Amino acid sequence: MADKAVPHFHNQPGLPVIAVGAKEFMCIGALPPFDHPHVFLDMGSETEIICQYCSTLFRYDPKLKPGTAEPAGCVWHDETPDKTAKAA
Repeated sequence: MADKAVPHFHNQPGLPVIAVGAKEFMCIGALPPFDHPHVFLDMGSETEIICQYCSTLFRYDPKLKPGTAEPAGCVWHDETPDKTAKAA
């Protein structure tokens, strides 16, 4: 399975601000199963955006690599096991 083309970030810790290295990304709110609808956020020419579901303020930091965040724990990776591997 290919990696996500669009980074996904969460705010499980309930932080007021998360710095991100991308201007286009998905916010999932809290971690599953308590996540909100996964929404695409696009900062455009701005450097900040607020998620309309969870009110997290995301701030673009050009020093961060694309797909990374500060704190790093706010990057979401879908760790769902491959169902075909279970069948083997």
